[in-house]
Order: sequence, then C-alpha cells, then structure tokens
Amino acid sequence: MTAQGLTMTLAGLFILISLALAHAFGQIDISQPSWLWFTAFVGLNLFQAGLTGFCPLTKILKKLGFK
Repeated sequence: MTAQGLTMTLAGLFILISLALAHAFGQIDISQPSWLWFTAFVGLNLFQAGLTGFCPLTKILKKLGFK
C-alpha cells in the first residue's frame, strides 16, 4: 500500500468512526435522512479507494480531461 492509499484509508476510517461515535453518544441520529449520509458516503468511498486504488471520481475527472 502506498502512502497515498494509506492516507485515504485512514481519512475514510476517521470519518466513519467520528460518525459512529457521535451516533453512539446521542449527538446525531443517523437513522433519519440527513446530510450526514453524504458524509458517510464520502468516508466509505475514501476508505475503499485507499484499499482498492479505485476511485469513481478520479475516473470521471480523467474522462473530462484532467490529469
């Protein structure tokens, strides 16, 4: 695993842990529809991109001409 992959994995993990802790201590209710689901999606995507090296946004940006 590269340093970049490890960074992405840890960033995603920290996002998911912070959401789980906030929910566990009653600060947020993730069982209700909210913008926190977007945060969870970003955290999951970062986590899996760090582990697998596949990032959907990177593929989209490359098709749009970005390097």
